[in-house]
Amino acid sequence: MSYSTIYQSANDTALQNRVIAAIASEGRDDPQTVMLDVIWPVATASDVAAAYESAVLSGNENPGGDPAVITDQMILSHVQASLPAP
Repeated sequence: MSYSTIYQSANDTALQNRVIAAIASEGRDDPQTVMLDVIWPVATASDVAAAYESAVLSGNENPGGDPAVITDQMILSHVQASLPAP
């Protein structure tokens, strides 16, 4: 994984929206605000970063929005581990 693709994934709107949805599913009232604290731990997680970079290198034009690349469970597990106290 490269810093370039980690940066790209952290700024990928589709991935950000999926992280927001995961935060909301955890019962947070302010998921868009919390996403700003959580997106970097999600994007730098080794499994997410490797999957994102592999998808980019293989020509996937929507790696952050493709659940076959980064699964909802991958996102949820990293969101749960990174959620700040309410």
